[in-house]
Amino acid sequence: MYCMAEILGISFGWILVVLGTIFLLVEAATPGFFIAVPATVMIILGILLLLGMDIFSSGLGILVAVSITIIVSLLTICLYQRLTPEGIPPVTVSRDSLVGMEGKVIRKVEPSSISGKVAIGEQEWSARSERDVIPKGARVRVIRSEGVHIVVEEVR
Repeated sequence: MYCMAEILGISFGWILVVLGTIFLLVEAATPGFFIAVPATVMIILGILLLLGMDIFSSGLGILVAVSITIIVSLLTICLYQRLTPEGIPPVTVSRDSLVGMEGKVIRKVEPSSISGKVAIGEQEWSARSERDVIPKGARVRVIRSEGVHIVVEEVR
């Protein structure tokens, strides 16, 4: 029985290199997925396969692949730590942590729709108001979060 890679005429090594590269690009575009380590490992294993090393069935191949994987993982983690500002832990912003914060309306906010948009810091959030229509450009305060959006009131 043939695997899909053999039917398509694609080496499994190339598949690993391409997927690893895509994962690195995703990580670079939207940091925080923490897929740089597996991406780097996939690229290294793909290169080993392309060089003809049998990393799946020989004892030496498995030992070399595991050793290189550990070394590359540690180097990638060290690089990540150097890119992160020292002493500043990563910050995760959730809807619930926004309560009380102020922002600016970038798309009209209405009570009957969550199509409104509010910028708080560098992020945009879907929003609705409780009663009034709030025009673009108005200052607002988050009063609570509901499901996938926030509820805001105009700051007067």
